Order: sequence, then C-alpha cells, then structure tokens
Amino acid sequence: MATRQGLLGKSFELAAEAYSDATGGYMSKDSLRRVTEGWGQVVEEKRQAEAIRLYVAEVPQPVSKIVSVNKPIQELANISSDGGMVLLREEGWKEVKMSVISEVKPKMEPPTKQGGAPEIHVLLTRHSYQVGLWNADEMGQHQYLEGARRQVGLCRRLSSVNDGASWIDRITTSNYPQAIQIIDWYHADERLWKVAKAAFGEGSLQSQQWVEKQADLLWHGRVKEVVSALHVLDWNHISCLEDIRQSPAYFESRQSKMDYARFRQAGYPIGSGTVESGINTVVHHRMKRQGRGWKRKNAQAMLAALSEFHSGRFQSAWQSGLPVST
Repeated sequence: MATRQGLLGKSFELAAEAYSDATGGYMSKDSLRRVTEGWGQVVEEKRQAEAIRLYVAEVPQPVSKIVSVNKPIQELANISSDGGMVLLREEGWKEVKMSVISEVKPKMEPPTKQGGAPEIHVLLTRHSYQVGLWNADEMGQHQYLEGARRQVGLCRRLSSVNDGASWIDRITTSNYPQAIQIIDWYHADERLWKVAKAAFGEGSLQSQQWVEKQADLLWHGRVKEVVSALHVLDWNHISCLEDIRQSPAYFESRQSKMDYARFRQAGYPIGSGTVESGINTVVHHRMKRQGRGWKRKNAQAMLAALSEFHSGRFQSAWQSGLPVST
C-alpha cells in the first residue's frame, strides 16, 4: 500500500497522508520514500540484468528464458517512442526516453457523409511502458525486452507511429524490421503550419489556405504533391529556423511513412498520442517538479517502478516475491 501510494501521489508527503487515510496507520514521508524507491531499485536491477543477459552476455540466451510473457498481443500491435524531461540534482533537466506498446483494435464505422464509404476507427488499448534515463541504444534494448514480454514479434501485424526522430527510427527498425513505420499525423500537420507561418505570415488567409490544401493532399495519400509544393516555395526569402527550412527534405525522405490514406484504409494507427500521453501520466505527473530535483539513482528507480505500475504488472511483481529494500 505504501509503495502504491508513493507511485500515485504527486509527492511523498501527499502519499504518506494517503497511506494514513487508507490504512489508519502512520508512516513518515521519508520512510514511504525509502520503501517506494527501494522497490523501484529492485525493479531497475532486474530489468538491467535482463538487458545484460540478452545483449551484453558473450553467449546471449533465448528471450523466452529471460522475460515472462505478459499480456501477449496476437493480432495487431503498435510501438511508439518519445522523450520527456525530469530535473536531476547537480545535472539540471535531462531527457528520459519512453517506448509504449499497445494492442490495436480496428473497428469499421458507418460513413460520416451520405453516400460516403465506411471508415475504420482505430483504438489503441492495453498499453505497457518502458521508460528510463537512457541513451538511444539503451532505450532500444528495453524496447525490445518489452516487446518480448508482449510477444509483438509474433503478432500478425506491427506498426510504429512516431514523430520522425532519427534515433527512434534507428532503434525500432533494428529491433523490428517488419514494423510499418508511420509519421505521426499531427507532427506532419504541425510542420506544415510552421512552414506556412514562415512563408506567408502567421494568421494570414494565404497561410491558412495553403495549409488546408496541403493537409488535404497529405490526408489522401498524395505526398508527392505536398513535396512539390514545399520545393517551389522561395526559401531564399523565408526567415525561419533551420529545422523548418529542411521541411522539403523531411517530407521527401519520409514519403513512404506518410501514406495516410493507405494506412487508414488498412486499419493502422496514424497518431502517437499513446506515448505523448504516457510521458505526461507515467513520468511528468509524478516526476516533474521544481526545487532540487531527483538524485539520478532514485529517479531511475522511480522510472522503473512507474513502468511496472502503469503497465499493470505491479501486483504480479509483488506476488513473484521481489524483496523491498528499505
């Protein structure tokens, strides 16, 4: 109960109060912190040991002997990854990396317009998370391990919706080359708006009309026409950040990942909201705070514990006999 409250509460002080209300007993915030972070440290050591046995050992062992299957996905699965920020003592704000694995449930919906074609609505559910203070390669190891728990390598169809960051593409392609890579629709649409703002002025009618046209083309799978429209802009006279200036190349090099009409028709998700929501609910709600911040070791322990808790494995972890270090 103490650890559960330590992971749920926005602070250990509030968690101690919730523990007292729930049990009628008393535990100081410092004791509750030690219990919570202690259990998180055990979880962290366990997942690091799994990564070493799979990736670093001279003779790697089969995945089935390292991780236990949990909530396997047999039909359709999706992997999305992204980063968030936490404050560390003596280090400042540092990025945490997260991967979310979800089951995909397509459902045929009646047409929204008279005479229109039925539409496929995609629901992502049964999420599981891995998050930590990792570099991209370390993230890749834990993404693969989480995929092994969910058996996504064996599911009928696998997609990966992300914002197009090169580190995400690299680790996901390395782990799951069979995954259909998709650029998050909202990131693509947002980039079009940033281009229009730089080229035509923020809030101008020309800007709005340009974006509406390009977004409609993009939505219906006509990516080449969007790329052409980006190339014909007079970039020599557009003042903007270098990232926005590279938009023609960004869209051109990712055309196969922006075939949204085909993706929607096939029942693939086109949004990475699961990982963006996960960063907020799993990490920021509990970890993002002002003041001195977290010690790195304690932050990593909390992130490991939060990964298990929000993946629905908290109770099973206790039942497996993991000790709690206080």
